[in-house]
Amino acid sequence: MCGDFMQTKEINVLVLAYLGDTIYENYVRKFLIEKGIGNVNALQKEAINYVSAKSQAGFLTKLLDNELLTKEEISVVKRARNYKTTSHPKSCDIITYKYATGLESLIGYLELENRRERIDEIMKFILGN
Repeated sequence: MCGDFMQTKEINVLVLAYLGDTIYENYVRKFLIEKGIGNVNALQKEAINYVSAKSQAGFLTKLLDNELLTKEEISVVKRARNYKTTSHPKSCDIITYKYATGLESLIGYLELENRRERIDEIMKFILGN
């Protein structure tokens, strides 16, 4: 998707995270709807368990601890975690934010590399299916 004009590895990790965030949240929303949650307020409340920075950081840690990421994927995550930024949400510390950004960047990277099956594998692990 990206190869003609720019190498995916050259894209700013925050841009990757921007894309990855929407894809990640879409998976979570679909999962919760398929669980049968039919109330928007209940959906939003349950979604926080997956989409908050703290939750995303925890899921990334589990992926790393279980050695479920390739060297290439770890490289993307590390690039995002090490990206110099001074701002982060007030709801979490900078380390948690950087781990969450790492997970979102990985999802964005895989999307731009047209690796939807790999995103499916990662999201199945996260969502427990």
